[in-house]
Amino acid sequence: MDDQKSNHHNNKSIDLDDSPPFVRIHSHAEIGSSEERAVLELEDERLNSCDSITRKKHPFKETSSSDICHMKCKNSLWNSIKIVIFSSKLNILMVFGPAAIIVHKTTGYHGMVFLLSLLGIIPLAERLGYATEQLASFTGPTVGGLLNATFGNATELIISIFALRNGMIRVVQQSLLGSILSNMLLVLGCAFFSGGLVIMKREQVFNKAAAGVNSGLLLMSVMGLLFPAVLHSTRTELHFGKSELALSRFSSCVMLFAYAAFLYFQLRSSKKLYDMESKTETSDDDEAPEISMWEAIVWLSILTTWIAVLSEYLVDAIEGASTALKIPVAFISVVLLPIVGNAAEHAGAIMFAMKDKLDISLGVAIGSSTQIAMFGIPFCVIIAWIMGQPMDLNFQLFETATLFLTVIVVAFMLQEGTSNYFKGLMLILCYLIVAASFFVHVDLDSVVDKPHKNGE
Repeated sequence: MDDQKSNHHNNKSIDLDDSPPFVRIHSHAEIGSSEERAVLELEDERLNSCDSITRKKHPFKETSSSDICHMKCKNSLWNSIKIVIFSSKLNILMVFGPAAIIVHKTTGYHGMVFLLSLLGIIPLAERLGYATEQLASFTGPTVGGLLNATFGNATELIISIFALRNGMIRVVQQSLLGSILSNMLLVLGCAFFSGGLVIMKREQVFNKAAAGVNSGLLLMSVMGLLFPAVLHSTRTELHFGKSELALSRFSSCVMLFAYAAFLYFQLRSSKKLYDMESKTETSDDDEAPEISMWEAIVWLSILTTWIAVLSEYLVDAIEGASTALKIPVAFISVVLLPIVGNAAEHAGAIMFAMKDKLDISLGVAIGSSTQIAMFGIPFCVIIAWIMGQPMDLNFQLFETATLFLTVIVVAFMLQEGTSNYFKGLMLILCYLIVAASFFVHVDLDSVVDKPHKNGE
């Protein structure tokens, strides 16, 4: 037995001595894990070999990143077109723009060209406002405010510039005046009326301090328009005709400076005054932009160019449309043109009022009126000065008195800081009176200018 044990021990030692030094006995767990590692290594080798084989068979797939980038550009372009052009049902009216050009080239019927151009500009004005909002979301509040001031009433300004180029100064004056009247009476009245019908259990509340500042600016614009008209009608100018024009240009520079100071005051110095409005806007309106910044810039340039093209046809057809449709030029300028330019703002103000967000509705209606009165009108006077056109702030006594009474009525409506459907109804009825007044109003300057223009 001892001999067997010793032999067994000797054999074991011999085996250990004969075996390589790095070989050891593995447990079952270690054997299993090593087998799994071997399987994983084999699978990795197969995958690598498959990748290498496919690369050898299809070498052009190495440039797939450029193809992906190209596809992304195509998709982003299509998405941008789909968002800007096909997202709004109002864009169906865009077809009337090319139709106006075709009718002008083929028949030359001014009444039809005028109506088609009006309908074609409505969706373009709305999309221009949308592109401006998208671009403003990428900038700070100061630049965003300047963008809204510049492009918020771009349609009216483009129409005015083409009318100035044609020497139609009265059309420019009356269309800008009509924009103020329609925003303050029709747009604000419809917002108050629709909001009051939806929320009838209580009165709607808005920031009356901010509304008071806008009312003060509107009264300042009335002052700027009133003095040249009074000087002209009383014939108390130092140099007849020249003093009135010089005063208008000086007052325009002062009004532009006042509007720039107002923007600074609104965006920087007095944030507490606009706390209610900013909180409301940030809760609902400061959403992520739907298009990129460069896409918004491209769309702004495209829409502005297309509006400029249609505005040229529109302005050229105004006098012919007045004769063909038997509508006074004053009514076309004060009522029809501003309604087209303010169609998008009109719908937006009503929508926000129905959601009980009157501060935004006031920003749309009264803010737009302030832009035109303190920025649009003085800007056109300066542009006319550069063009060599004698546009002044003398809007005649009838138009100036209409604006003065409108500002007074709206200021009284806003002083309490509350609104209801009855206030809105009163503003709408006031606008109907104003529109009827201009329908029977004969613009003496236009009547006097017609023989002179035909003589030319």
